[in-house]
Amino acid sequence: MTRPAARSGSRASADRLARLLNLVPYLLARPGIEIAEAAGDLGVTERQIREDLELLWVCGLPGYGPGDLIDMAFDGDRVTITYDAGIDRPLRLTPDEALALVVALRMLAETPGVANREAVERALAKIEDAGDLVGAPVAVRLPGDTPRVEALRAAVEGGKALRITYYTAARDETTERVIDPLRMLMVGGRAYVEAWCRRAEAVRLFRADRIDAVTELDEPATVPPQAVPHDLTEGIFRPSADLPLITLRIGRGERWITEYYPCERVEAGDGDQWLVSLRVTDLGWARRFVLGLGPEVTVVAPVELAEQVRATAAAALEAYAVPTPAAVPRPPEVDPERAPSGDPAVAGRTQ
Repeated sequence: MTRPAARSGSRASADRLARLLNLVPYLLARPGIEIAEAAGDLGVTERQIREDLELLWVCGLPGYGPGDLIDMAFDGDRVTITYDAGIDRPLRLTPDEALALVVALRMLAETPGVANREAVERALAKIEDAGDLVGAPVAVRLPGDTPRVEALRAAVEGGKALRITYYTAARDETTERVIDPLRMLMVGGRAYVEAWCRRAEAVRLFRADRIDAVTELDEPATVPPQAVPHDLTEGIFRPSADLPLITLRIGRGERWITEYYPCERVEAGDGDQWLVSLRVTDLGWARRFVLGLGPEVTVVAPVELAEQVRATAAAALEAYAVPTPAAVPRPPEVDPERAPSGDPAVAGRTQ
Protein backbone atom coordinates (compact mmCIF):
# COMPACT_ATOMS: atom_id res chain seq x y z
CA MET A 1 0.00 0.00 0.00
CA THR A 2 1.41 3.36 -0.97
CA ARG A 3 0.53 6.81 0.32
CA PRO A 4 -0.33 9.67 -2.09
CA ALA A 5 1.85 12.77 -2.18
CA ALA A 6 0.58 15.17 0.46
CA ARG A 7 -1.04 18.43 -0.53
CA SER A 8 0.11 18.22 -4.19
CA GLY A 9 -3.45 18.58 -5.50
CA SER A 10 -4.26 21.56 -3.28
CA ARG A 11 -1.07 23.34 -4.33
CA ALA A 12 -1.86 22.84 -8.03
CA SER A 13 -5.37 24.22 -7.49
CA ALA A 14 -4.01 27.25 -5.63
CA ASP A 15 -1.47 27.92 -8.40
CA ARG A 16 -4.16 27.73 -11.06
CA LEU A 17 -6.50 30.04 -9.16
CA ALA A 18 -3.75 32.66 -8.87
CA ARG A 19 -3.00 32.33 -12.58
CA LEU A 20 -6.67 32.70 -13.54
CA LEU A 21 -7.02 35.83 -11.42
CA ASN A 22 -4.03 37.36 -13.19
CA LEU A 23 -4.91 36.13 -16.67
CA VAL A 24 -7.84 38.48 -17.42
CA PRO A 25 -6.05 41.77 -16.60
CA TYR A 26 -2.96 40.40 -18.38
CA LEU A 27 -4.97 39.76 -21.57
CA LEU A 28 -6.88 43.05 -21.28
CA ALA A 29 -3.55 44.90 -21.39
CA ARG A 30 -2.40 42.87 -24.43
CA PRO A 31 -5.29 42.51 -26.94
CA GLY A 32 -4.50 40.09 -29.76
CA ILE A 33 -1.55 38.50 -27.99
CA GLU A 34 -0.34 35.13 -29.25
CA ILE A 35 -1.16 32.22 -26.96
CA ALA A 36 2.44 31.00 -27.17
CA GLU A 37 3.72 34.38 -25.95
CA ALA A 38 1.22 34.43 -23.07
CA ALA A 39 2.28 30.91 -22.08
CA GLY A 40 5.92 31.96 -22.04
CA ASP A 41 5.20 35.04 -19.94
CA LEU A 42 3.16 33.05 -17.41
CA GLY A 43 5.53 30.09 -17.28
CA VAL A 44 3.07 27.41 -18.42
CA THR A 45 2.41 25.40 -21.57
CA GLU A 46 0.16 26.50 -24.44
CA ARG A 47 -2.17 23.64 -23.60
CA GLN A 48 -2.52 24.92 -20.05
CA ILE A 49 -3.31 28.44 -21.30
CA ARG A 50 -6.01 27.07 -23.60
CA GLU A 51 -7.52 25.07 -20.73
CA ASP A 52 -7.47 28.20 -18.55
CA LEU A 53 -9.24 30.19 -21.27
CA GLU A 54 -11.91 27.51 -21.59
CA LEU A 55 -12.50 27.72 -17.83
CA LEU A 56 -12.66 31.52 -17.91
CA TRP A 57 -15.27 31.27 -20.64
CA VAL A 58 -17.77 29.85 -18.12
CA CYS A 59 -16.90 32.27 -15.30
CA GLY A 60 -18.71 35.53 -14.52
CA LEU A 61 -20.88 37.43 -12.09
CA PRO A 62 -23.46 35.67 -9.88
CA GLY A 63 -26.50 34.84 -11.96
CA TYR A 64 -24.28 33.59 -14.77
CA GLY A 65 -26.49 34.77 -17.60
CA PRO A 66 -25.15 35.09 -21.16
CA GLY A 67 -24.26 38.76 -20.65
CA ASP A 68 -22.48 38.19 -17.33
CA LEU A 69 -19.81 35.73 -18.47
CA ILE A 70 -16.28 36.57 -19.55
CA ASP A 71 -16.11 36.58 -23.34
CA MET A 72 -13.17 36.46 -25.73
CA ALA A 73 -12.39 36.34 -29.43
CA PHE A 74 -9.84 34.11 -31.16
CA ASP A 75 -8.02 34.95 -34.37
CA GLY A 76 -5.90 31.96 -35.21
CA ASP A 77 -3.46 31.63 -32.30
CA ARG A 78 -4.28 35.08 -30.93
CA VAL A 79 -6.80 35.90 -28.22
CA THR A 80 -8.57 39.11 -27.17
CA ILE A 81 -10.83 39.67 -24.17
CA THR A 82 -14.02 41.29 -25.50
CA TYR A 83 -15.93 41.36 -22.20
CA ASP A 84 -14.38 41.13 -18.75
CA ALA A 85 -17.56 40.84 -16.60
CA GLY A 86 -16.45 43.85 -14.56
CA ILE A 87 -13.20 42.33 -13.39
CA ASP A 88 -11.39 45.55 -14.33
CA ARG A 89 -13.50 47.60 -11.92
CA PRO A 90 -11.97 48.46 -8.50
CA LEU A 91 -12.87 45.96 -5.80
CA ARG A 92 -15.39 47.32 -3.31
CA LEU A 93 -15.80 45.49 -0.06
CA THR A 94 -18.99 45.32 1.95
CA PRO A 95 -18.63 46.18 5.69
CA ASP A 96 -18.74 42.48 6.59
CA GLU A 97 -16.11 41.62 3.98
CA ALA A 98 -13.85 44.47 5.12
CA LEU A 99 -14.16 43.41 8.77
CA ALA A 100 -13.35 39.79 7.92
CA LEU A 101 -10.28 40.93 5.99
CA VAL A 102 -9.17 43.16 8.87
CA VAL A 103 -9.40 40.24 11.30
CA ALA A 104 -7.37 38.02 8.97
CA LEU A 105 -4.68 40.68 8.49
CA ARG A 106 -4.45 41.39 12.19
CA MET A 107 -3.97 37.70 12.86
CA LEU A 108 -1.30 37.55 10.17
CA ALA A 109 0.47 40.56 11.69
CA GLU A 110 0.52 38.81 15.08
CA THR A 111 1.89 35.56 13.69
CA PRO A 112 5.56 35.05 14.63
CA GLY A 113 7.86 34.65 11.67
CA VAL A 114 5.93 36.76 9.14
CA ALA A 115 8.60 37.88 6.69
CA ASN A 116 7.20 41.31 5.77
CA ARG A 117 5.07 42.52 8.65
CA GLU A 118 5.36 46.13 7.46
CA ALA A 119 3.54 45.27 4.22
CA VAL A 120 0.77 43.57 6.19
CA GLU A 121 0.39 46.58 8.46
CA ARG A 122 0.28 48.97 5.47
CA ALA A 123 -2.46 46.91 3.82
CA LEU A 124 -4.34 46.77 7.12
CA ALA A 125 -4.16 50.55 7.51
CA LYS A 126 -5.49 51.12 3.97
CA ILE A 127 -8.45 48.80 4.46
CA GLU A 128 -9.29 50.30 7.84
CA ASP A 129 -9.14 53.84 6.44
CA ALA A 130 -11.25 52.98 3.38
CA GLY A 131 -13.90 51.17 5.39
CA ASP A 132 -14.01 53.41 8.47
CA LEU A 133 -12.77 50.50 10.57
CA VAL A 134 -9.97 52.29 12.41
CA GLY A 135 -9.98 51.11 16.01
CA ALA A 136 -12.68 48.52 15.34
CA PRO A 137 -13.41 46.56 18.54
CA VAL A 138 -11.84 43.33 17.31
CA ALA A 139 -9.37 41.45 19.51
CA VAL A 140 -7.26 38.88 17.69
CA ARG A 141 -5.42 36.24 19.66
CA LEU A 142 -3.68 33.24 18.13
CA PRO A 143 -4.25 29.81 19.71
CA GLY A 144 -0.60 29.53 20.75
CA ASP A 145 -0.28 33.15 21.90
CA THR A 146 0.53 33.38 25.62
CA PRO A 147 2.24 35.98 27.84
CA ARG A 148 5.42 33.89 27.49
CA VAL A 149 5.21 34.08 23.67
CA GLU A 150 4.63 37.83 23.80
CA ALA A 151 7.65 38.28 26.10
CA LEU A 152 9.81 36.13 23.81
CA ARG A 153 8.69 38.07 20.75
CA ALA A 154 9.64 41.35 22.44
CA ALA A 155 13.02 39.92 23.45
CA VAL A 156 13.73 38.63 19.94
CA GLU A 157 12.76 41.95 18.36
CA GLY A 158 15.06 43.69 20.87
CA GLY A 159 18.05 42.07 19.19
CA LYS A 160 19.70 40.90 22.44
CA ALA A 161 21.18 37.54 23.37
CA LEU A 162 19.02 35.49 25.73
CA ARG A 163 19.75 33.07 28.56
CA ILE A 164 17.03 30.43 28.70
CA THR A 165 16.21 27.42 30.84
CA TYR A 166 14.90 24.80 28.43
CA TYR A 167 13.26 21.42 28.86
CA THR A 168 14.20 18.86 26.19
CA ALA A 169 11.42 16.28 26.02
CA ALA A 170 13.40 13.81 23.87
CA ARG A 171 16.03 13.42 26.62
CA ASP A 172 13.76 14.36 29.53
CA GLU A 173 16.27 16.92 30.83
CA THR A 174 16.42 20.64 31.61
CA THR A 175 19.44 22.69 30.54
CA GLU A 176 20.54 26.32 30.61
CA ARG A 177 21.65 27.84 27.32
CA VAL A 178 22.67 31.18 25.85
CA ILE A 179 21.09 31.75 22.45
CA ASP A 180 21.29 34.38 19.72
CA PRO A 181 17.75 34.64 18.30
CA LEU A 182 17.10 34.56 14.56
CA ARG A 183 13.30 34.73 14.42
CA MET A 184 9.99 33.71 15.99
CA LEU A 185 7.88 31.09 14.24
CA MET A 186 4.37 29.70 14.54
CA VAL A 187 4.12 26.11 13.26
CA GLY A 188 1.18 23.81 13.87
CA GLY A 189 -0.31 26.14 16.46
CA ARG A 190 2.91 26.24 18.54
CA ALA A 191 5.37 29.10 18.85
CA TYR A 192 9.11 28.53 18.42
CA VAL A 193 12.26 30.59 18.80
CA GLU A 194 14.84 29.78 16.14
CA ALA A 195 18.28 30.76 17.35
CA TRP A 196 21.98 30.06 17.29
CA CYS A 197 22.64 27.94 20.38
CA ARG A 198 26.10 28.63 21.80
CA ARG A 199 26.01 25.36 23.76
CA ALA A 200 25.30 23.19 20.68
CA GLU A 201 27.14 25.55 18.28
CA ALA A 202 24.32 25.13 15.78
CA VAL A 203 20.91 26.53 14.85
CA ARG A 204 18.19 25.10 17.08
CA LEU A 205 14.41 25.43 17.44
CA PHE A 206 13.10 26.03 20.96
CA ARG A 207 9.42 25.51 21.72
CA ALA A 208 8.08 28.48 23.65
CA ASP A 209 6.04 26.36 26.07
CA ARG A 210 9.20 24.43 27.05
CA ILE A 211 11.20 27.54 27.93
CA ASP A 212 10.91 27.67 31.72
CA ALA A 213 12.82 30.93 32.18
CA VAL A 214 14.29 33.64 29.96
CA THR A 215 16.67 36.49 30.75
CA GLU A 216 17.62 39.22 28.30
CA LEU A 217 21.39 39.80 28.38
CA ASP A 218 23.14 43.14 27.96
CA GLU A 219 25.09 41.93 24.92
CA PRO A 220 23.58 42.03 21.41
CA ALA A 221 22.68 38.82 19.61
CA THR A 222 25.63 37.72 17.49
CA VAL A 223 24.67 35.23 14.81
CA PRO A 224 27.66 33.64 13.02
CA PRO A 225 27.70 33.52 9.19
CA GLN A 226 27.17 29.74 9.13
CA ALA A 227 23.84 30.04 10.95
CA VAL A 228 21.19 29.19 8.33
CA PRO A 229 17.47 29.13 9.24
CA HIS A 230 15.67 25.82 8.83
CA ASP A 231 13.41 25.15 5.87
CA LEU A 232 10.09 24.45 7.59
CA THR A 233 7.86 24.17 4.52
CA GLU A 234 7.32 20.48 5.30
CA GLY A 235 7.05 20.91 9.07
CA ILE A 236 9.34 20.92 12.10
CA PHE A 237 10.46 17.29 12.04
CA ARG A 238 12.51 16.31 9.00
CA PRO A 239 13.15 12.53 8.86
CA SER A 240 16.60 11.52 7.65
CA ALA A 241 18.43 8.25 7.09
CA ASP A 242 20.68 8.76 10.14
CA LEU A 243 17.72 8.68 12.56
CA PRO A 244 16.47 5.42 14.15
CA LEU A 245 13.82 3.55 12.17
CA ILE A 246 11.05 1.83 14.13
CA THR A 247 8.37 -0.55 12.87
CA LEU A 248 5.01 -0.95 14.62
CA ARG A 249 2.09 -3.31 14.07
CA ILE A 250 -1.06 -1.26 14.58
CA GLY A 251 -4.78 -1.96 14.60
CA ARG A 252 -7.61 0.00 13.05
CA GLY A 253 -7.94 2.29 16.06
CA GLU A 254 -4.34 3.51 15.75
CA ARG A 255 -4.24 4.24 12.01
CA TRP A 256 -4.26 7.96 12.81
CA ILE A 257 -0.50 7.57 13.31
CA THR A 258 -0.03 7.41 9.53
CA GLU A 259 -1.78 10.77 9.10
CA TYR A 260 -0.13 12.57 12.01
CA TYR A 261 3.48 11.37 11.63
CA PRO A 262 5.64 11.14 8.45
CA CYS A 263 5.90 7.41 7.73
CA GLU A 264 8.45 5.83 5.42
CA ARG A 265 6.39 2.72 4.82
CA VAL A 266 2.82 1.55 5.42
CA GLU A 267 1.88 -2.04 4.55
CA ALA A 268 -1.28 -4.06 5.03
CA GLY A 269 -0.85 -6.93 7.48
CA ASP A 270 -3.11 -9.70 8.73
CA GLY A 271 -6.76 -8.70 9.06
CA ASP A 272 -7.13 -5.05 10.01
CA GLN A 273 -3.50 -4.70 11.06
CA TRP A 274 -0.96 -2.43 9.37
CA LEU A 275 2.82 -2.47 9.51
CA VAL A 276 4.10 1.11 9.88
CA SER A 277 7.74 2.23 9.70
CA LEU A 278 8.81 5.74 10.71
CA ARG A 279 11.91 7.65 11.76
CA VAL A 280 12.22 9.00 15.31
CA THR A 281 14.59 11.40 16.99
CA ASP A 282 15.74 8.72 19.47
CA LEU A 283 14.52 5.48 21.06
CA GLY A 284 13.75 7.25 24.35
CA TRP A 285 11.08 9.32 22.60
CA ALA A 286 9.85 6.20 20.77
CA ARG A 287 9.49 4.31 24.06
CA ARG A 288 7.32 7.05 25.57
CA PHE A 289 5.37 7.31 22.32
CA VAL A 290 4.53 3.59 22.21
CA LEU A 291 3.63 3.48 25.91
CA GLY A 292 1.12 6.26 25.32
CA LEU A 293 -0.70 4.29 22.61
CA GLY A 294 -3.43 1.71 23.01
CA PRO A 295 -3.22 -2.09 23.24
CA GLU A 296 -3.53 -2.42 19.44
CA VAL A 297 0.14 -1.44 18.97
CA THR A 298 3.05 -3.91 19.01
CA VAL A 299 6.73 -3.07 18.49
CA VAL A 300 8.15 -5.16 15.64
CA ALA A 301 11.60 -3.55 15.40
CA PRO A 302 14.10 -2.79 16.71
CA VAL A 303 14.37 -5.43 19.44
CA GLU A 304 15.97 -2.87 21.76
CA LEU A 305 12.83 -0.71 21.67
CA ALA A 306 10.57 -3.71 22.32
CA GLU A 307 12.65 -4.64 25.39
CA GLN A 308 12.55 -1.06 26.71
CA VAL A 309 8.76 -0.90 26.33
CA ARG A 310 8.32 -4.30 28.00
CA ALA A 311 10.56 -3.38 30.93
CA THR A 312 8.91 0.01 31.49
CA ALA A 313 5.41 -1.49 31.30
CA ALA A 314 6.37 -4.25 33.77
CA ALA A 315 7.79 -1.68 36.20
CA ALA A 316 4.59 0.35 35.95
CA LEU A 317 2.43 -2.70 36.62
CA GLU A 318 4.58 -3.61 39.60
CA ALA A 319 4.21 -0.10 41.01
CA TYR A 320 0.41 -0.41 40.79
CA ALA A 321 0.32 -3.91 42.27
CA VAL A 322 -1.69 -4.22 45.53
CA PRO A 323 0.55 -5.54 48.35
CA THR A 324 -0.63 -8.58 50.34
CA PRO A 325 -1.85 -7.34 53.74
CA ALA A 326 0.44 -8.43 56.58
CA ALA A 327 -1.00 -10.63 59.32
CA VAL A 328 -2.35 -8.50 62.15
CA PRO A 329 -1.00 -9.78 65.51
CA ARG A 330 -3.60 -10.71 68.11
CA PRO A 331 -3.53 -8.77 71.35
CA PRO A 332 -2.06 -10.71 74.29
CA GLU A 333 -4.42 -12.49 76.65
CA VAL A 334 -4.98 -10.58 79.86
CA ASP A 335 -5.69 -12.22 83.22
CA PRO A 336 -8.67 -10.31 84.62
CA GLU A 337 -7.53 -10.90 88.19
CA ARG A 338 -4.09 -9.35 87.53
CA ALA A 339 -5.18 -6.54 85.25
CA PRO A 340 -5.36 -3.05 86.72
CA SER A 341 -8.84 -1.81 87.40
CA GLY A 342 -10.43 0.19 84.59
CA ASP A 343 -8.41 -1.58 81.86
CA PRO A 344 -10.63 -1.19 78.75
CA ALA A 345 -9.35 -4.44 77.28
CA VAL A 346 -10.50 -6.29 80.39
CA ALA A 347 -13.73 -4.38 80.67
CA GLY A 348 -14.66 -5.23 77.10
CA ARG A 349 -14.28 -8.96 77.68
CA THR A 350 -15.81 -9.25 81.10
CA GLN A 351 -19.02 -7.37 80.53
